[in-house]
Amino acid sequence: MKPNSGTLVINIMNGGKAEAYEGVYQCTARNERGAAISNNIVIRPSRSPLWTKEKLEPNQVREGDSLVLHCRPPVGLPPPIIFWMDNAFQRLPQSERVSQGLNGDLYFSNVQPEDTREDYICYARFNHTQTIQQKQPISVKVFSTKPVTERQPILLTPTGSTSTKVELRGNVLLLECIAAGLPTPVIHWIKEGGELPANRTFFENFKKTLKIIDVSEADSGNYKCIARNILGSAHHVISVTVKAAPYWITAPRNLVLSPGEDGTLICRANGNPKPNISWLANGVPIAIAPEDPSRKVDGDTIIFSHVQERSSAVYQCNASNEYGYLLANAFVNVLAEPPRILTPANKLYQVIADSPALLDCAYFGSPKPEIEWFKGVKGSILRGSEYVFHDNGTLEIPVAQKDSTGTYTCVARNELGKIQNEVQLEVKDPTMIIKQPEYKVIQRYGQVSFECIIKHDSTLLPTVIWLKDNDELPDDERFLVGKDNLTIMNVTDKDDGTYTCIVNTTLDSVSASAVLTVVAAPPTPAIIYARPNPPFDLELTGQLERSVELSWIPGDENNSPITNFVIEYEDGLHEPGVWNYQTEVPGTQTTVQLKLSPYVNYSFRVIAVNEIGRSQPSEPSEQYLTKSANPDENPSNVQGIGSEPDNLVITWESLKGFQSNGPGLQYKVSWRQKDVDDEWTSVIVANVSKYIVSGTPTFVPYEIKVQALNDLGYAPEPSEVIGHSGEDLPMVAPGNVQVHVINSTLAKVHWDPVPLKTVRGHLQGYKVYYWKVQSLSRRSRRHVEKKILTFRGNKTFGMLPGLEPYSSYKLNVRVVNGKGEGPASPDKVFKTPEGVPSSPSFLKITNPTLDSLTLEWGSPTHPNGVLTSYILKFQPINNTHELGPLVEIRIPANESSLILKNLNYSTRYKFYFNAQTSVGSGNQITEEAVTIMDEVQPLYPRIRNVTTAAAETYANISWEYEGPDHANFYVEYGVAGSKEDWKKEIVNGSRSFFVLKGLTPGTAYKVRVGAEGLSGFRSSEDVFETGPAMASRQVDIATQGWFIGLMCAVALLILILLIVCFIRRNKGGKYPVKEKEDAHADPEIQPMKEDDGTFGEYSDAEDHKPLKKGSRTPSDRTVKKEDSDDSLVDYGEGVNGQFNEDGSFIGQYSGKKEKEPAEGNESSEAPSPVNAMNSFV
Repeated sequence: MKPNSGTLVINIMNGGKAEAYEGVYQCTARNERGAAISNNIVIRPSRSPLWTKEKLEPNQVREGDSLVLHCRPPVGLPPPIIFWMDNAFQRLPQSERVSQGLNGDLYFSNVQPEDTREDYICYARFNHTQTIQQKQPISVKVFSTKPVTERQPILLTPTGSTSTKVELRGNVLLLECIAAGLPTPVIHWIKEGGELPANRTFFENFKKTLKIIDVSEADSGNYKCIARNILGSAHHVISVTVKAAPYWITAPRNLVLSPGEDGTLICRANGNPKPNISWLANGVPIAIAPEDPSRKVDGDTIIFSHVQERSSAVYQCNASNEYGYLLANAFVNVLAEPPRILTPANKLYQVIADSPALLDCAYFGSPKPEIEWFKGVKGSILRGSEYVFHDNGTLEIPVAQKDSTGTYTCVARNELGKIQNEVQLEVKDPTMIIKQPEYKVIQRYGQVSFECIIKHDSTLLPTVIWLKDNDELPDDERFLVGKDNLTIMNVTDKDDGTYTCIVNTTLDSVSASAVLTVVAAPPTPAIIYARPNPPFDLELTGQLERSVELSWIPGDENNSPITNFVIEYEDGLHEPGVWNYQTEVPGTQTTVQLKLSPYVNYSFRVIAVNEIGRSQPSEPSEQYLTKSANPDENPSNVQGIGSEPDNLVITWESLKGFQSNGPGLQYKVSWRQKDVDDEWTSVIVANVSKYIVSGTPTFVPYEIKVQALNDLGYAPEPSEVIGHSGEDLPMVAPGNVQVHVINSTLAKVHWDPVPLKTVRGHLQGYKVYYWKVQSLSRRSRRHVEKKILTFRGNKTFGMLPGLEPYSSYKLNVRVVNGKGEGPASPDKVFKTPEGVPSSPSFLKITNPTLDSLTLEWGSPTHPNGVLTSYILKFQPINNTHELGPLVEIRIPANESSLILKNLNYSTRYKFYFNAQTSVGSGNQITEEAVTIMDEVQPLYPRIRNVTTAAAETYANISWEYEGPDHANFYVEYGVAGSKEDWKKEIVNGSRSFFVLKGLTPGTAYKVRVGAEGLSGFRSSEDVFETGPAMASRQVDIATQGWFIGLMCAVALLILILLIVCFIRRNKGGKYPVKEKEDAHADPEIQPMKEDDGTFGEYSDAEDHKPLKKGSRTPSDRTVKKEDSDDSLVDYGEGVNGQFNEDGSFIGQYSGKKEKEPAEGNESSEAPSPVNAMNSFV
């Protein structure tokens, strides 16, 4: 036995036999207070007996029959590992047809000709003795018979229809079924009256073996294996009984009592069968131990009453059944001790203001002392929420202030006495940087200074440290560190970066940073600078195993001093042709001692650097091969992340070739489950950077380490990292989902977090799915477009923006981990309140008379609630564009037109029109119109009825114009509500329509139309909104083949008619026409006959008159109601006329519409071509 230790050492290295020490050992530790005993320790020598020699006859088997090759290994301790190989030491291939059983035998479900061989060899490996025993080779010869008879399955093992299996709780249950048959049967497993346990069930040996890990009593039952092929099936039922060695429910714990106190020792265990509980006192059965009147044994409990100091003893509880036993020691210590305070007296605590202060008062005593704290010598006892009193006696002041400074007294008392101790608390002012360094831009070769002025507690000694890019300042005399500043002299480009001032005291630390940007100095045209010439004459001297000296001669500097030399190396053994950075030295140095790695074939080259740039590399040096050695380092970036719920994927960054330090680089991968008393499991792999551990529990932490090794040995012991096995989808949905509607477009959703154990992975956050069910104003459903908002982390609420007013919504919440989303919570329905409506879709003013105008309008595109009314405001405009008094009219929401009467004749009016809900008024649209004067009205320029039809990214603008011919129009537009300048687009020709392109989807725009050359003459503003982005668009009709063909046919027909007319006209004379056409008012223009399509009669004198436009304007610049405009609208038939996206008219042409009578100079209004744009929206 070792001195001063209870360790017993048995050493048979110098002689002796292990069998002599076989037996059961137990350790007893004893002193005046009692005796404790250990568990039984069984020592048995390992055994690896030889194979019994036997005569093996050759196996002659018919093709398609089954075959079993028996192994029957010798019984060893521990049992051997069995595997089958051939004479070449190659493992025999196994499959669904050929496989090894749990007993080591080799089973053939059916033999094939390729199974013929003479070297079926069974090997038994005894790991403890590091020996392998070999059975004599077995010969198998397969003979063929034609045809081969197919057979339905029969079970080779186990035999019969039923069997039994007993397994212990916590062990691995292995059940096996191997069947014969042709074709090869497939094995299936079921549990009668239940399901196979999820996450603990695995199938091995091509599903012939059912493996259930960590079995419990609930796994008892009947397990059925079924073997099937196309001819039938066979089955076997295995009755499994799970027994259990004793396991603790409540193990006895040490008990400290004072004289006269009561106490209990409880020892509770379970097992199958139920274990027997027995007690010992100081290693002696309690029945024959010395009596103690204060002790009473009640089954699994010992009750102590009015104990005395002589009652101190060590008690042992033994719980045992036929499968094992448990033994636990519990020390009952009867003490009578007055209080003692273990914290040193007058201990000084220093903290920074507004931070917590912890004052210790470690104590001991029996009975357990009570602790009280006082401030000051004669202060009152401390109470209240500003203090926290810990069970170990520590006083916590969560937020210490300057007035918390002082003396604090800790008092410990019990019935045997009391004691007190004083500690000191000092609260210091925090350290602050009152003037921080600032961003600087400096020219190259200039000087720059950063300030860092601090304020600190007068009793603390601060230290100031400057960093560049979070690293130490360069070792350069140009950097001058003062008391309150950092100065850099002769600044170069390398000084560019972030500079940080860090102030440390013994209690706190603060920092501040600033960026320095170096720019080029103004160029001087004097000297021409260039990069240096490459160094030459490289020489290696002083070659050692881990170092060598390199020297060189610098090349020409080319008017710019060499600032440094860069040394690079090539590893001709591992990466030939690849040059790597080794080190760099100042430009004044031409030799360097280089550190080398083992097992590298080095070549070196040198590059000179000046302010202009880098030189070309020098010629390589001679090669130098270093000797091999153990690896110096281990792989980096070791991680453990599961890719599936039942695995752990261990990855690492492999060492580079020169880091291997020798041949045969491999990696030892080790892992064990964290917080579980398991041994490390290790494998050795090569040429990979990943290893997958299968069969792990879902999302549990593992300790992982990866160690490098080569043919010479191992690298240093690697550090451990923590990884996790694979994640699985979360199990439960968030509960108690509540929605609080804040306003018509915003809502707040709350939910209860799910238990972390149900997340089964790294909690990434929660996803809220929400979608609009219907609009409450339109009562019409539309395609459901679900929106998703993700809230990172363990948040339990979130905001839902961008909701549509007066709508019904649904939402649900799901938890998200690295694997994906969990189940959705039940859908929650909520409704948004009303909002203000959008502007009315259009406002048209028609039928002007001497004293009235007719207004027509369309309801808002987005009512956002229940419309309550429309508000119409209007006022007159005089000739100087001054506005008259404003009149307001409220119109019921169900109206769509209004006739305004009692207006002034020949007066321009401006109208403002908007809709209202109960919440308020929406955006207004404006329009202008004029009452007429005596049926004939002077024509002055005006643009009215500006109409927009918007699509996703463009809008068609059309208008009506009254005024002189040949007006040049322009369109101005901008984002509604924006203060930016109007954007202007020129209209080609005198068209009354235009297409605005390049608009943003879902955006409100304002638009107006004007005429060039007419000072200040523009239309009123109109507001429109582009449509939302859509997945597809209507096909452009102008690109369709049928339409192009139709247009070509029309053009050809017109050409033929023109040729016929030209021929007939050249013959001279008059053409017969109807009398009513002879009497037409305009002799210069004769219309086409309506019934036969021929032209009216023309005289020779009229043959040479130029054709005139169908629309003429009299010299008095008035337009009579009989006149008409031959404009584009006359050829449109509502929906038959359409615009292309570029505004071109693509509808079929029709004859002129009949003009309807109109008052004054207003012509009858044909449908606007823009109306056809509905197909774009």
